[in-house]
Order: sequence, then C-alpha cells, then structure tokens
Amino acid sequence: MDAVEKYRKHVITSCVKKLEPIILTEGTGAILKDSSGKQYIDAFAGISVVNSGHCNAAVIEAAKRQMDRLIHACAYVYHLEPVADLAEKLAALLGNRLDVTFFGNSGAEAVECGLKLARKFTKKHELVALMCSFHGRTLGTLSVTGQAGRRGYDMGPYLSGVSFAPAPYCYRCQLGLEYPKCGIQCAKMLEDVIAYSTSRNVAGFIAEPVMGEGGIIVPPPEYFPEITKILNQHGILYIADEVQSGFGRTGKMFGFEHYAATPDIVCMAKGIADGFPLGACTTRKEIGDSFEPGDHLSTFGGNLVSCAAANANIDYMVKERLHEKSMQDGHYVMKRLTELAGKHELIGDVRGKGLMIGVELVKNKGSKTPAPEEAAKVRDLCREKGVLIGHGGVKGNVVRIQPPLVITREQLDTILDVLSQAIRAVAH
Repeated sequence: MDAVEKYRKHVITSCVKKLEPIILTEGTGAILKDSSGKQYIDAFAGISVVNSGHCNAAVIEAAKRQMDRLIHACAYVYHLEPVADLAEKLAALLGNRLDVTFFGNSGAEAVECGLKLARKFTKKHELVALMCSFHGRTLGTLSVTGQAGRRGYDMGPYLSGVSFAPAPYCYRCQLGLEYPKCGIQCAKMLEDVIAYSTSRNVAGFIAEPVMGEGGIIVPPPEYFPEITKILNQHGILYIADEVQSGFGRTGKMFGFEHYAATPDIVCMAKGIADGFPLGACTTRKEIGDSFEPGDHLSTFGGNLVSCAAANANIDYMVKERLHEKSMQDGHYVMKRLTELAGKHELIGDVRGKGLMIGVELVKNKGSKTPAPEEAAKVRDLCREKGVLIGHGGVKGNVVRIQPPLVITREQLDTILDVLSQAIRAVAH
C-alpha cells in the first residue's frame, strides 16, 4: 500500500477538498522532490512556513544537537535554556516593547493565548475581528474568523461577544468606495462597530497585518494608525496575528512594521522555526502577568527541539537579512506580475508585500466576477510544469505566491514564466 492509499484509508484530510496528486519525499532550499524523482520549485513554502528554506542546514544541526541532549521536560514546570534564549530573542526582535512570551505548538494556539490574555488583562469579554479574516481552526479562533466558508455551518455555536468590522479589501471595497478618496472609511467604521454591535465591553481587536487566507489583502498605510487611535480611546488591546506575515515574509521582520501602529499582543507561528511545530504569543509584561496559575498551559509548548530550531532559524534570517531580500524580490515579482496583468483580462488585481503576493483572477475586469475554477486550473497547470503555488482567498480565486525567502532570482523567473503560461492557457 503506497502513501496515497494509506492517506485515503487512514488520514483525515477534510480541511481541503483534495490533496495534490504527488507524494513529496525530499526538499532543499526552494526545491521539493516527489517519489518519482521529479523536482518542483516550491512557491508556497508549506503555507509560508519554511521561510529559511527546506532542510536548512543550520536549523537542522541545532535541532539535532538538542535532540542528543534532551527532547522534552515541559517548559512550564522547569527552566529550560533554549526556551529562555528564544523568548529573549523575540523580545529583541520586537524592540523590547513587547518582552514576555507564552509558547504553544501552532498559530491557532498562539491566537487562543492572545484572546485569553486580552480578556484576562482588561477584565472585558467582547472581541472585534475583521470580515475576510482567518485566525485558525479551533473553536476559539474560528469564532474570530470572518469567513463563513471556514467556520462551517454545523460546528457552532462559537464564542459569543464577537463583532466584525469591514475588511480593508480595497479591490472589493465593502463600502463601495475607492482608495484614497475613501478616507479609510473601513477603519473609521470600527467606531460604529463598537457603538452599535457591542455592549462597549471590548477586550481586544484582532487583525492580520496582511490577510493571508483572505486572499493576500493588504491594508492601506493609514489603516492601522486610524484603527489604533480608536482602540486607544476605548481601552481596547490590538492583537496582531503575525502567524503568516511574520519572520521576513512581507519584507520586514513582522508585517505590523509597515504601519505606524504597535500591537499590544503579537501572535506568531509558521516561519518561526522553519518547519518545526511552534507557536508564540508575545506581549508586554503587565499583560502577560495577568495570567494566574492554571489559567493557561501547553504540555508541549516551548518544546526544546522546536525552540532550538527557532533560535538557529532566527539567527540565520538575521544574518542573511532575509527580510530585506524578501522586500527586493517582492518588488521584482510585483513588477513582472503587474506587467502580466496588463496583458490578461483574467488578472483583476495584483497585490502584496515582500514575498507574500496574491494574484486575483476574474472572469471580467469590468465586473470583477471571481474566477475560482480558473484559479484552480492555473494551480494545476503550474504543478504539472514543476511549480507549486497556493490558491485560495475568500472567493477561491486568488493565486498565492509565498516561496521560501531563500529562493533565487532564477527560480523566481521560472515561477513567473510558468505562471504566465498557465494563465495564458486558461484564458484561451
């Protein structure tokens, strides 16, 4: 029985409609290899995870060294050096404005921690999130996810006291306005959401600096400054979900750094340990200290091997200045994609920051009718040509380009050439 048969018989894969019809066995840098020996350029990085590349030698060596010494001792019972080193490192990356961290195993756990901390610290219970957002698949994180398709109609009830504000989705403005003449009305409407959809007992506002699963939605530069002004007036904490946008992905170490607005809580995972399972929720000490014994715990949170990998990963990213490389490569890719958009009616919008880029496909540029079937075909054609891309968005019509940040310019050119061929084929 091969891996495909075993998957079909024993693995729950209900989170996707179907798995890609390949069995991946090896990876190095931005290259993956399947069981037949065929090579692929990875333009999705395991959903923005292996930012330092597949099987990064420095990360693997650090993990191996730790595995030879000690694998698990529970970071919430004993003092463990790699855990302390990583917490200190994260504080330094965040300019020591946020200086204490709770470690979990995933992005969803990091967000759950952030939500609980906001409630515990403020002694308030309501939350505000964004339409089109995605924060995880636990019941708590789904409660603040602004997509009906992700939540599922038969998995509720979800947390009460959650309200949703309009997303800063300029291409499909929910208010029918156009940037910059809109005056960032989507941000200003947060005041109305608080006044009319809550009981003014809001603990936290959660948002992704760049909305990943929503379709790489990039807020205008004025958006978060306006949001935080309103939050500060109401004593509401700003929780930044950096699970997908963090660790160099957007051209800065963290996505929120593109905006003149500092979060109170930052939730991280994915790129933090280059593939090892780890989540982190970092905040100010007075907020972190609001947790009392028994309030929050994770048996495997702060796992020694994952923390050792994360320490090596962050050192590598800083040394190689991968965030700067991401910014430069992102400008290059965006330029080429914008030129491509001018040639194809199928491309409605190109947007992104760094190497977190979305290409929204439409049946007609005038009507902006989503083209989800065409997006799926483009993904499949790219895979056949040896390029693995992402595909999603709230309307299922966004092609996502989020490769390992170590990717070469030659590999990026191949991705763009193959994508162009696929779009041309689907368009005709």
